[in-house]
Amino acid sequence: MEKNNRPDTPCVAVCSTTFDDVCRGCGRTVAEVADWVFMSQEQKDLVWDRILSEGYPRRN
Repeated sequence: MEKNNRPDTPCVAVCSTTFDDVCRGCGRTVAEVADWVFMSQEQKDLVWDRILSEGYPRRN
């Protein structure tokens, strides 16, 4: 997914951090989810790069 075509957020409304602090839907940590609106675009791009390389976001 090219940076210019990314949605505003990786959230896919499949929120679950039951077993650890990583959301099973988007792959972000609890802190990243909470801080997302305060992050710079550069910080968001780093998170996007990491979660995409890990196979996120997931819709199931």
